[in-house]
Amino acid sequence: MPAAWAPRRTSSRWSAGRPLADVVDTVIGTGLPETVHGALGAGGPAVTVALRPLEVAGEPGAVVVIERDGRLAVPAPPLGAAAVEAAQSSLLPPFLPMLPDVALAGSYHQATSVRAAGGDWYDAVPLGGGRVALVVGDAVGHGIAAAGAMSRLRGAMRSSALTDPSPAAVLAGLDSFAAIMDDVEGASVFYGVLDSASGELAYTTAGHPAPLVVGSDGAAAFLPVTPRPPLGSVPGVGAPVHRSVLPHGATLVLFSNGALAGSSSDYAVALEKLVAASREVLARPGAGDPATASGLAVEIAELVRSPHDWPDDVAVLVAHRRATTQRPLQLDLPAVPASLPAIRRRLTAWLTELGMDENDRVGVMTAVGEAAANAAEHAYRGTEPGAVQVRASVDRDGVLTVTVHDDGSWRPPDHDPGDRGRGLLIMRQLVDGVSLDDRSGTTVTLTVRLRRSAEAPPVPAPGGERAGLVVDRTGPRPVVRATGAVDEAAADPLRIRLLEASHGGTARVELDLAGVTLFSSAAVRVVLAVARIARDEGWRLVVHAAEGGVTRQVLEVSGLGGLVDLR
Repeated sequence: MPAAWAPRRTSSRWSAGRPLADVVDTVIGTGLPETVHGALGAGGPAVTVALRPLEVAGEPGAVVVIERDGRLAVPAPPLGAAAVEAAQSSLLPPFLPMLPDVALAGSYHQATSVRAAGGDWYDAVPLGGGRVALVVGDAVGHGIAAAGAMSRLRGAMRSSALTDPSPAAVLAGLDSFAAIMDDVEGASVFYGVLDSASGELAYTTAGHPAPLVVGSDGAAAFLPVTPRPPLGSVPGVGAPVHRSVLPHGATLVLFSNGALAGSSSDYAVALEKLVAASREVLARPGAGDPATASGLAVEIAELVRSPHDWPDDVAVLVAHRRATTQRPLQLDLPAVPASLPAIRRRLTAWLTELGMDENDRVGVMTAVGEAAANAAEHAYRGTEPGAVQVRASVDRDGVLTVTVHDDGSWRPPDHDPGDRGRGLLIMRQLVDGVSLDDRSGTTVTLTVRLRRSAEAPPVPAPGGERAGLVVDRTGPRPVVRATGAVDEAAADPLRIRLLEASHGGTARVELDLAGVTLFSSAAVRVVLAVARIARDEGWRLVVHAAEGGVTRQVLEVSGLGGLVDLR
């Protein structure tokens, strides 16, 4: 049977009468793995059940793997590999911070054989003040058990780093943790703290390969490390800390042991292949541009794989220190409607250069557009139009701040403003923070914490189906029309289109799903969120989905029938 996420309650029983729920509760309560042998139910087949504690979405749970006895040494079926991949991928960071001075990219490739998969990981933890903790590790073992060990090790690392992020303190904490956790003991790890502004890197390792630095001129060298046993294996061994400076234009390449597994049985040759792959990728035109940096880790991993498969997991984390820092944006234009297209063009170009993808740009642009439109339409009503000033900058921790200032006055919303006059509400739906200061003219300040997907978006296979999203404005109200597969990657674009078409939820909009072939759980959450906004604003979202179709069934099962009008 494939692996499954086990809740705290289940009705399955062993032939001896012990409820499976009791075994799960024991594993969750003690934090220790357990393996059980016996018959599954009265007269059921003889099985071996491996249980591992695993936190999922902040809730306690366990991974349960059930296999018939005598088959544990046989290669797992495809569903087993899928379960390991799902478990591992759900525990890796879905996003990495976007910093003005350092571009980060991560990649994880599962081993081709499920028996070799499950333990490699990476992470990047913002520490404040422009510092970021960079981590790559390899947990002992393979399969679901290794994924569970990796999860606990990553959680211990984050807890230690947020208390005292120094390499010596974090490694000491991981050592102590590994010493009392059998399945974590023996894991290897690289841990470093990079100051994105100065390039200073303090780092340490435990049983892990030395990191690679590739300069802007293509010169490559491994940083010095002090050989040290893996985590928890030798008490009191200490944590040798090294320091280096990552120059402007240089790239730090961190990798798990799996990056060397498929290259050669000769370790020196494997290292040379990794160096050659890193130099090749980083020498490509535009490799250091923020907009394209997200693919660096994936490309390096692809070049070090063996010709036919992935003999081991491969995790790669890349930190590229930019040669130059993008200058803040400053716009001073007349506060008239004719200036709005120019603001959109200039701000879009600046955000694109910063590395923001289209979905995030649309949200920021819509929010800024509302603030600028208020200045153009109302700030200088009855007087000669003055200026509107737009400023945009990013601080060391990757927080984007955009201010829109005029010397007039903010028009407060009418009692029933209709589609307009709800500017602040619209902005708050689209960005992280909004503040209004009307003591000297009007200044609207918008803030967004920047982040990007940890891995470059996958390239669809030729002929593969992709989601289509268009906004039809020809009718009495906008209709967001979706077609194809609305998977997890398409969920955020759907959210942006709905908020954009509804002016942040203040105006009625309809959603047409008649042409959808796949509607993911992530897309369901988007519809639920927009439906709640609509309810709070006094209208109901109309959703068109074919009667008897799978998409309609998904919406009804999700309980959306009471929040939206299904037609």
